[in-house]
Amino acid sequence: MGTSTEEQEYAAFLENVERTVYVDNLSPEVTEAILKAACNQFGSVKSVQFIPNYFEPINAPQAALVEMETPKQAREIIIEMANYPFMILGKPRPVRSRPATVEMFEDRPRKPGRKIVCRWLDPKDPDFEVAQKMKLLVKQHANEAALMLEVLGLTLCYIEALVYIQYDYKNYLETYI
Repeated sequence: MGTSTEEQEYAAFLENVERTVYVDNLSPEVTEAILKAACNQFGSVKSVQFIPNYFEPINAPQAALVEMETPKQAREIIIEMANYPFMILGKPRPVRSRPATVEMFEDRPRKPGRKIVCRWLDPKDPDFEVAQKMKLLVKQHANEAALMLEVLGLTLCYIEALVYIQYDYKNYLETYI
């Protein structure tokens, strides 16, 4: 069972989650100051935390967690963005929002009373088959990710080669023709 300080810390964290809005489809040019100014229309913004996007190219849409002063202000932002197109910087990319969840926070505290137990499974145990399937899925995912990285690397090499060919062809035309 968790101690009272752990429970208080987790309760404070849950209150923070209730006050926070997940905003995505942001333009890559959006900064913390711009997002704060846009969300200040609905109430007082306490903090803005951008979520790194490790899966998309550099100019992909961004996402952020915007902490408001009260849960009511957070709900107002979600309702307004659901009902009306909310654009930041006038870009043709309407911003979306939804309530933040516990899993979205990198620095979330451990839930009080939660205990993770690791144990060896007997092959006769019914959970053994589930563990085997999970192990195969993890291996499959790792192989797929490795293949995608290889394809991405080859694609980038191909694009670089095309750029160099175009540059050389342009220089050839300028020099000899």
